[in-house]
Amino acid sequence: MRIAVPAETEAQETRVAASPETVKKYIALGAQVTVQSGAGKAAGVTDAEYSAAGATIAANAKDALAEADLVLTVRRPSTAILSAIKRGAHVISIMDPYGQEAALNAMATAGVNAFAMEFMPRITRAQVMDVLSSQANLAGYRAVIDGAAEYGRALPMMMTAAGTVPAARMFIMGVGVAGLQAIATARRLGAIVTATDVRPATKEQVESLGAKFIAVEDEEFKQAETSGGYAKEMSDAYKAKQAALVASHIAKQDIVITTALIPGRPAPKLITADMVRSMRAGSVIVDLAVERGGNCELAKPGETAITENGVHIVGHLNVPGRLAATASSLYAKNLLAFVETMIDKETKKLSPKWDDELVKATLLTKDGAIVHPNFLPKQ
Repeated sequence: MRIAVPAETEAQETRVAASPETVKKYIALGAQVTVQSGAGKAAGVTDAEYSAAGATIAANAKDALAEADLVLTVRRPSTAILSAIKRGAHVISIMDPYGQEAALNAMATAGVNAFAMEFMPRITRAQVMDVLSSQANLAGYRAVIDGAAEYGRALPMMMTAAGTVPAARMFIMGVGVAGLQAIATARRLGAIVTATDVRPATKEQVESLGAKFIAVEDEEFKQAETSGGYAKEMSDAYKAKQAALVASHIAKQDIVITTALIPGRPAPKLITADMVRSMRAGSVIVDLAVERGGNCELAKPGETAITENGVHIVGHLNVPGRLAATASSLYAKNLLAFVETMIDKETKKLSPKWDDELVKATLLTKDGAIVHPNFLPKQ
């Protein structure tokens, strides 16, 4: 069983799909692991560390991927990477498949068995494999740090001989994993925190962290969560009521962090240009959904923009990658936990159980075809 870890090909991707710790564990499971030289550099992991863990270091991607049975990456493999992977190999990564028909077809044509880690079902046995949670948790933390740095003022209340510094007001929009970590981090730094979400179950979570919950709590709100724990798309009438409440609240905030995403859809627009214009000069918006179109109407992917009225809008791409070492370590453990379920302990070979709910939920392509029900051609 050969496992390959090529370097990521996207310029902004700083993470790596294996750590020296997980390399040791793959080898203990009977695998031979090859890591492309420099794959871990941006995450602070040297070739020497991989080598000391037992991995073979390959000079380039082609050499790393030669005869690999399993390929581990962070992002969906590029065309160049796909061309070097043998047919029938397993590829596991964050695939980001929605709206990527050409990429899905390319993986099917390449004959790889492609698994999307972000489709891992949210069940008890798969918690350790939940890449969305491990990466969003770090994104929520980093968003507060980035917002505080851009804000340029102290977050906690400080009473000094020269006078009192008031606590910053921070508003978190979207209380999933990222939002909850943002609340916890902002509270630890001393900010006055409020938060909103369309899912009623989040109210108690927000309040348990010491923040105040802001939402229109009508009948639609009480039924606004899917069985999988995601937010439902709300009606236009509810959106209008919520927008009015949020608009008046945002005008008083120093830092706003938006985290709202609906799987498979563009990010919902939560902050309009008028809302931005209502904010004070020097206030900050950090948009964690900017890669999906953004929650803020004026957010620009990969940029920090300053509006005419002095509001800073932060649109960093790949926010978990801004904590590359930690993000890589957690992601590598997510992958290891999933791969372990595919290895036959007696033969020490890859032997996925195709009827396993984890495999069925994550498998995108197999035997030269797209097999995931979400991406099959509509009849």
